[in-house]
Amino acid sequence: MKQLKETCRIALVQAEPALFDKAACVEKALEYIARAAERDAELIVFPELFIPGYPYGMNFGFSVGQRNEPGRTDWQRYYEASILVPGEETAALAAAAARARAYLSIGVSEREAQTGTLYNSNLIFSPEGELLTVHRKLKPTGSERVVWGDANRGYFPVAETPWGPMASLICWESYMPLARAALYEKGVTLYVSPNTNDNPEWQHTICHIALEGKCFFINSDMLITKASYPKDLQTYERDVAILPEQICRGGSCVIDPFGHYVTEPVWDEEALIVADLDLRQTYTSRMEHDPCGHYARPDVLELIVHE
Repeated sequence: MKQLKETCRIALVQAEPALFDKAACVEKALEYIARAAERDAELIVFPELFIPGYPYGMNFGFSVGQRNEPGRTDWQRYYEASILVPGEETAALAAAAARARAYLSIGVSEREAQTGTLYNSNLIFSPEGELLTVHRKLKPTGSERVVWGDANRGYFPVAETPWGPMASLICWESYMPLARAALYEKGVTLYVSPNTNDNPEWQHTICHIALEGKCFFINSDMLITKASYPKDLQTYERDVAILPEQICRGGSCVIDPFGHYVTEPVWDEEALIVADLDLRQTYTSRMEHDPCGHYARPDVLELIVHE
């Protein structure tokens, strides 16, 4: 393991996106990036699908064997709010990362230019404003498959940073043991998890993964309230009106390689969570157990990854 920069100041953004409004989402992201820069953040992390938000509770009129027109109209609206990568929005984010002189991780709904398929993607930018990695979610969970396709590239891209390899798995991808192992084999020290997962079991999961992978687990969750949905959605009364006022409570936090909270989960409010990470812990935590090093048994167990 090569010598790492010993400390990293991270700014973890827990915020509510403006659903279906990519311009407003980008504007809010730029504001938070500027605030993080004022706190001397070296790494800034946003949640899953921050642009243009996670349409929790909507089925876009899909049921087995049929679609209906109001749902199709709302889906088109979400499609048009999704972004091209690269595109105008990524250029603005790249410029903001360069101004902040920080690495930037942010979740987006990516619209593929040739096919029109949408992907749940996570982007990582360098402090120079270069788009380093685009990770598409391997398998949208449950009815997310109505909106986003399976990744067809960008399975396990890694960004090389002064603190070691950094990569992301989106939300329930972290429940795919072999996907986790694929990141461990790449030696990740910073495991970025943009997600929409505020259930208590998730907190147990993320502590386990940090301990298992001997890495910092960056749990980036968002707020979602009913007030964020446009009132003029065609399916508002059917899908949105029945939702609770508070839909996703957040719970963003950072876990160290020993499975302990660096920052405690933050609930029910927007927050800019700033913490200084001690990267030396990635050495000391691997003394007894290095999952893909001295604790591995490649003669018995082998993982084959199709990049």
